[in-house]
Amino acid sequence: MLRRTPIVVALIGAAAIATHAQRVGRFVALDTGLTPLNVGEVLDTSRAPGSPASRAKAVAQAAIRDDGRLIAAQAAIPGRVIVRFRAAAAPAARAAAVRAVSRTGAIAQRPSYADFDLIRIDSADDPEAIAAALKAQHADVVENAQASYRWKPMFRPNDPLYASRQWNLPYLNLEPAWDIQPTPGSNIIVAVLDTGMAYRSASLTANIPAFTDGVEVYPALNNVTIPFAAADQLVNASNATRIVSPFDFIWDDDLPLDFEGHGTHVAGTIGQITNDNTGPAGVAFNVKLMPIKVLDGVWDYLLGSPNFATDELVARAIRYAADHGAKILNLSLGRSGPPSFVVEDAIRNVVGRGSFVAIAAGNDYLDGNPVSVLAEICSRINGAMSVAAIDRNRGHASYSTAGPYVEIAAPGGDLPTTGFAPADGLIVQQTFDFRFTDTYLRSPSQYGPPRFDVFAFQYFGGTSMASPHVAGAAAILMQQGITSPAAIEDALRRTAVDLGTPGRDNFFGYGLVNVRNAMFGIGAAK
Repeated sequence: MLRRTPIVVALIGAAAIATHAQRVGRFVALDTGLTPLNVGEVLDTSRAPGSPASRAKAVAQAAIRDDGRLIAAQAAIPGRVIVRFRAAAAPAARAAAVRAVSRTGAIAQRPSYADFDLIRIDSADDPEAIAAALKAQHADVVENAQASYRWKPMFRPNDPLYASRQWNLPYLNLEPAWDIQPTPGSNIIVAVLDTGMAYRSASLTANIPAFTDGVEVYPALNNVTIPFAAADQLVNASNATRIVSPFDFIWDDDLPLDFEGHGTHVAGTIGQITNDNTGPAGVAFNVKLMPIKVLDGVWDYLLGSPNFATDELVARAIRYAADHGAKILNLSLGRSGPPSFVVEDAIRNVVGRGSFVAIAAGNDYLDGNPVSVLAEICSRINGAMSVAAIDRNRGHASYSTAGPYVEIAAPGGDLPTTGFAPADGLIVQQTFDFRFTDTYLRSPSQYGPPRFDVFAFQYFGGTSMASPHVAGAAAILMQQGITSPAAIEDALRRTAVDLGTPGRDNFFGYGLVNVRNAMFGIGAAK
């Protein structure tokens, strides 16, 4: 496997640095009426795990964002510790415990949608050591403590690409389920916790600082206008009210615009508009969608986002989704490293309130197969399921993380897939035309502001693509009347199509999700 070493970069010039530091918000002109441009199908396999293009993009992203955000996923983020104090502990006792383990430690104001506190510590302190000391030496005051870690993405209707390209949906045996329920998921809100979503028109005016990749200098872009449009296979005049309670935890506002295209693609698998003679189809194509941005990208950094993806942000976003009515949550994201009590508690909380959670199992099988923290949590919670990926031959996708916590499998695609052209082994949905968004991959002379109003039918692969199949299946079952997340998990487990070693195994869990079998299994039809 080709591996390239990220190049350290720096923002150029004091003025550029000051501009970046001062840009704590976005200047947005909303409702500008931008019409999405559709270029059709793009046979681009650059979003397949391990492809040369995806590795090159990762190198560029790491270089551009060398700001401490891109530390290894298993390495603790400096300067903070997550703590849950005992309810009976007095404020003075809490402050004393913090000062005892960190000379400069202080309790920050509690963030929204959190049942925990953040402790600010010196950047030179070891967050893992301080968390351990709080638990061991101050158990009378501290119920639990942990360091914070970096999170990342885990990459028969009349729609023409359904018939010709979407091998993945027939594998779920959806057509009989759609016959039973012609408007699948119409009363269900699905929260997509991801990079945001292309769900509305907007334009952003911004100053983008100069940067270097260590070899070439990329110029500052001043007073540029960046256009956005809604992906018209997700939101158009026929379903303008489907978006519910959007929120952006990266920017602390209610405008979770997608700068990466990942969240838009994931949302398409869940709820792409279907039976409209255009493009691909979605699993539960009538669901309402709740875009929640918890993952950041290069443009978030260059535009000055105040936050980036961490344990506490993910935990808060999970609670936000349930607080605002989401009954299905999809998390096509994850990390390796130590456990996260705040994320596990958040998942337990929302499952206990009636929300089913689908989680990508991880893409790191070929990189040592480390335990995926988020997926592993699912094995202890009935009503949350970790989803492995299969390829077009119904085999284990080469990248898909395996382990005793894998519960079910769904199509994630792979590259290459024996017997098929490269793109035919991946998952197609509408998202951005990356020739217009990833302009930082060009040479400096060709570099310019991105456009997020040009769309294409793009091919992705990953457990990120597998998880939304299960989220969509859960929405169909919930629409049919199964309101218990544990009952949904039981139905999906019992009716899955066994793959690999007979019975449950570490590569496929209980097998390939089968929506028709699940609906018949609950007595929806005979």
